[in-house]
Amino acid sequence: MSPAMRIACLQFNPQLGNIAHNLKRAETIISRAEIQDIDLLVLPEMAFSGYNFNSVNEINSHLEPTAAGPSTVWARSTARRLGCYVALGYPECCAHPASSPLGSMSRYNSAVLVSPKGNVLVNYRKHFLFATDELWAEEGREGFFSGDLPDGLGRLAMGICMDLNPRRFEAPFEKYEFAHHILDSKADIAIMPMAWLTSQPAESLVDQAQVPDAGTLRYWIQRLQPVLDQGGQGQSGETIFVACNRTGTEGDACYAGTSAIVGVSKGNVKVYGRLGRGTEGLLVCDVPAPGKDSATKQE
Repeated sequence: MSPAMRIACLQFNPQLGNIAHNLKRAETIISRAEIQDIDLLVLPEMAFSGYNFNSVNEINSHLEPTAAGPSTVWARSTARRLGCYVALGYPECCAHPASSPLGSMSRYNSAVLVSPKGNVLVNYRKHFLFATDELWAEEGREGFFSGDLPDGLGRLAMGICMDLNPRRFEAPFEKYEFAHHILDSKADIAIMPMAWLTSQPAESLVDQAQVPDAGTLRYWIQRLQPVLDQGGQGQSGETIFVACNRTGTEGDACYAGTSAIVGVSKGNVKVYGRLGRGTEGLLVCDVPAPGKDSATKQE
């Protein structure tokens, strides 16, 4: 471990249903960046399948068995090669015994976390579903994830995209479900693979590719208000929030990019780094490991 924790977000534009292309694109971005000594690499929600599937029939051929499909294979291989933790999203299928009251198959919008040795530590199932998810996926019943990371990286909270919002946009805005989970779990770091949409026109992904979507970043930070009010409950008093989003378009869906690594403590927000709305690349930031100082860089 270096004196700080080095986190990388891989933001790119996956093609819907083209797993081979998307795997190759991610490898190209990593190889060009020549990253070294990172502790954690985060990729977007449903990183290699693409996101905007409109039915069970559309997504069925792209579903992956629990922590055992091409996304997890890539994560394990990359984790061993780079010597870091890897987190990414994928569409999960889980077969049940014939006697199960759930039926023969469940489908989830999921994320895995893999250790530097290539071991799967977490298989998290998205708890709050977006409207697109509801067309094919079940809600994860276990709630948001929290757990301890080895190697001095502290306590982790994990969600996926819509988990940051009020449940079904029906819960009161001020309920702040995921932010309170961060506080309750005393998380030092919260990671969130995303396929977050933008309200800006698709042309802005080209015309303003290097410019972050300020409204999106502002909203993410707003959804962490209880952490800002009370301060991070982890060892350092600061919670590192890692939002790894995708960019590009899929049909009418236009994604906001703007992957960001943000520190939130009582009364203070520090943006360690963020990418543009249309950028494909790696954001690499050095942030405080619990109780330590920090520096920042982008590659």
